[in-house]
Amino acid sequence: QVQLVESGGGLVQPGGSLRLSCAASGATFSSLTMSWHRQAPGKERELVATIHAVGGSPDYADSVKGRFTISRDNAKNTVYLQMNSLKPEDTAVYYCAARSGLGPFGSWGQGTQVTVSS
Repeated sequence: QVQLVESGGGLVQPGGSLRLSCAASGATFSSLTMSWHRQAPGKERELVATIHAVGGSPDYADSVKGRFTISRDNAKNTVYLQMNSLKPEDTAVYYCAARSGLGPFGSWGQGTQVTVSS
């Protein structure tokens, strides 16, 4: 079972930036496909970005394309989400998730709150 711990959330003004981190343990990190999801109050959870284990370009939700960047450091067993030009509608709890191979994301972190407000 993969353990995931997110960090880096907080309060930021509109137009600002934050970088979320997710540290993984309990599996060979380089073999995992990693993703970030978010859930705002009263809304369904949304897949924000995915970075694959090997090759390919990251995938992004249309709502964050051009503003968010997902990256990974396999030496540190960590995946990042750089969020720029933040908007109030980006306010949500952000979750890191992992999967090995195809299928659903089966391992989840506890989430970190991001609030975009003036």
